[in-house]
Amino acid sequence: MNRGKGKGEEIKAFLGKGAEFNGKLVLNGLVRIDGEFKGEALGNGTLIIGEGAYAEANIAIDSIVISGEVRGNLDIRERTEISSTGRLLGNVKTAILEVKEGAVIDGACQMSDKDKGEYTVAETDE
Repeated sequence: MNRGKGKGEEIKAFLGKGAEFNGKLVLNGLVRIDGEFKGEALGNGTLIIGEGAYAEANIAIDSIVISGEVRGNLDIRERTEISSTGRLLGNVKTAILEVKEGAVIDGACQMSDKDKGEYTVAETDE
């Protein structure tokens, strides 16, 4: 639980189950939310929304992994991953989008390579 997905990156901040945070979250590294977050998240790094977690926020970061519920608009520079338990209710702009079977997206999706303006499709491991 203290490692980033495939990067060996340590978690810089953690909001546990039952905890609530309202405000502006500025990321610089890996942050995991298993509780409730309302506000805005921006910066550099990866945000993990754990299973059972709830976020009501506009998010502008490098990467996101959603296993809980997110309501808001996402501007993700690199990769967006939505697991089978994940729910996104809002628009997403991302370079790579990986959606597992069972995930829910209710909103518009815009995918393009941030440098080339080309469309990208992520390969899945299934």
